[in-house]
Amino acid sequence: MLATKVPDLAGAVPFYGNQPKPEDVAHVKAPLLIHYAENDDRINGGWPAYEEALKANHIKYEMFKYPARNTASQRHHPRYDKAAATSPGNRTVAFFKKNLRGNA
Repeated sequence: MLATKVPDLAGAVPFYGNQPKPEDVAHVKAPLLIHYAENDDRINGGWPAYEEALKANHIKYEMFKYPARNTASQRHHPRYDKAAATSPGNRTVAFFKKNLRGNA
């Protein structure tokens, strides 16, 4: 949502959240790295219209949909799954390094 309001963002990374209204997508100027959960029907239901708006407005984006896994972030937690917990974070850090370097 922030990317629709702040045109000079160098990059934005929405995690598992609602999409902006299709008509607001035209205001996005930043590249996006989008993280979704495979089993989130409410959010995933809005993806087709959002993707159509991203393409129509020539927004650079990449979307990852993560399988339904336990992603407890604390290593000592019995459900901790290192790959599930670190994959979105690693991609995000790489995205910000690529898009924010030299923009600070």
